[in-house]
Amino acid sequence: MDRESYEDPGLAALLNAHFVCIKVDRDERPDVDARHQRAVQALTGQGGWPLTSFLTPDGDVFYGGTYFPPDDRFGRQSFRTVLEKVREIFDAQREKVAGSGREVRAHVSALLRENAAGSLSASMLDQGAEQMAKLFDFRHGGFGSQPKFPHPSAVDFLLARWWDTGQRWLREIVEKTLVGMAEGGVYDQVGGGFHRYSVDERWMVPHFEKMAYDNAELLKVYLHAFAAFGDPRLGAAAQGIVDWTLEVLADPAGGFGASQDADVGLDDDGNYFTWTEDEARAALNDDEWQAARRRWDISAEGEMHHDPTRNVLWVARGHAAIAVELQTTEAQVEALLASAKRKLKAARDVRPAPAVDRSVYVSWNAMLAEALLEAAGILDRSDCAPPALRALDRLWATARDGEGLMRHRAGLDAPPLLDDQVQAASAALAAYEFTGEEHWLDRARALADLVLHRFAGPQGCFRDSAAESGAGLLSQPALPIQDAPTPAPNAVAALVLLRLAAMLENRQYEEAGERTLAAFAGAAASGLFAATWLRGVDFLLTKACRVVVADTTTSGPLARATLATYRPRRVLVHSASSPVPGRPTPVALVCAGTACAAPVGDASALRATLESFGRAG
Repeated sequence: MDRESYEDPGLAALLNAHFVCIKVDRDERPDVDARHQRAVQALTGQGGWPLTSFLTPDGDVFYGGTYFPPDDRFGRQSFRTVLEKVREIFDAQREKVAGSGREVRAHVSALLRENAAGSLSASMLDQGAEQMAKLFDFRHGGFGSQPKFPHPSAVDFLLARWWDTGQRWLREIVEKTLVGMAEGGVYDQVGGGFHRYSVDERWMVPHFEKMAYDNAELLKVYLHAFAAFGDPRLGAAAQGIVDWTLEVLADPAGGFGASQDADVGLDDDGNYFTWTEDEARAALNDDEWQAARRRWDISAEGEMHHDPTRNVLWVARGHAAIAVELQTTEAQVEALLASAKRKLKAARDVRPAPAVDRSVYVSWNAMLAEALLEAAGILDRSDCAPPALRALDRLWATARDGEGLMRHRAGLDAPPLLDDQVQAASAALAAYEFTGEEHWLDRARALADLVLHRFAGPQGCFRDSAAESGAGLLSQPALPIQDAPTPAPNAVAALVLLRLAAMLENRQYEEAGERTLAAFAGAAASGLFAATWLRGVDFLLTKACRVVVADTTTSGPLARATLATYRPRRVLVHSASSPVPGRPTPVALVCAGTACAAPVGDASALRATLESFGRAG
């Protein structure tokens, strides 16, 4: 619509003469987007982007839609026709329009309040897993059909359920989903990282945009599953996300960009990421080509509808099958594919690359920083922690307001949102666990206290914004609990409070987290889109695994073993003195609920304890 309508001189003149035009970037103001999406959906039954809302002077939405074409086509009225009719109706029926806007506001206000109090029970965990299983695609992995989106919080929840119960079907959902995505075109087989979603059910052809928040949450769940299962395919996908993040999004001054575009220009459709047979063959020698074309299904007929010669790379054959076809060894195939991947990456790097949005959004940066800190421990990569800690320091230095709240974007006077506070607090807890430095724990606690004070809503839940006033629709508070698509901020708030409670043995934080979860218990247990809330319920009811480590350094073998081992609901506490009276350091004490295992003093014993103590499955 930018190119077709807003850049048209005639339409621009019409707009400027009769309307007050405000363009909103949904990444800059997700609070505005959330309210206007609900309003337009209420009016038309459909939301999405681009979104066009028509407001009264009081800020109420009375009409809207998504895409309006420049001319009447496909049963849609042109944007000019819509503008003329809206102007005519507003001028002739102003009171009626105002009343309609107030009705929409009242309707949307109810929709924005997702809370409904109820009792929490362990049966909710089983019900949530069963509801997710009903949506599971047994053939290709993932949930639902096309278009198919990743749901990392749901997979993480199911992984924890598998650890607790040992039920094979839970592991099957996790493995098939993660391997399916990692071997599909939705994963960038050359440069690493995940594209936004797949337009088909097979994870084959993606929408090529790469988002910081998608890759942050996917990195966490791939790390957790790799640590739990040891499957090298999962570890390789995690490595690829790290590589892409550090190469493309990382800012040397600290922080991470928001996204990488799908395309280079308006007439492009993922050409940077796709290959013709001739392009791929020209980059490789014959041995590499023979292995690569089999591995990634490169042929004269590709997958892209706009240009059938272009191939989306995906894993079509395993190393063993290729070795049989080429009459060689698997080791030789792996070496050929590694070389081919390097050469394809080098050839792609000289192409004009899709732009990177360098905006430093607090919540997305915190999510990536936390994921990279986990990668540093699980993948044993020393290059992950420094940029993660620099990013968090930059947020603390440049994104806070005078009250100490995190603004939505570093360096910009944007309103503080709940999501930014709780994600920054969560990342600070991860930084404390990784470094053992108390100031990170202090920062997390300070943000949690501000959330409890400034974002408090009814029944113990939290509002999405700290703003005290606004006009029309923006005056209506939202109490979000659904993952859409990032983790629901109320659920993250509960997890932060529960983690703090476990680390500090603080009953007040635990009670606050429980109140937040219970505030949604009457409505939130709907499975897939309540996955982060279910993770919070799991943390509360199943109880945390508290690991207290007294070691010679915070990077000692016991701390490293704790960070590298998968254990759901685990928190790490660093202690200057031994947690076991009379027992010298280094020593670690593992407690689950009210029971504690025998203290251990070496990394292998600690790993074994973490993997087995208190485990029923």
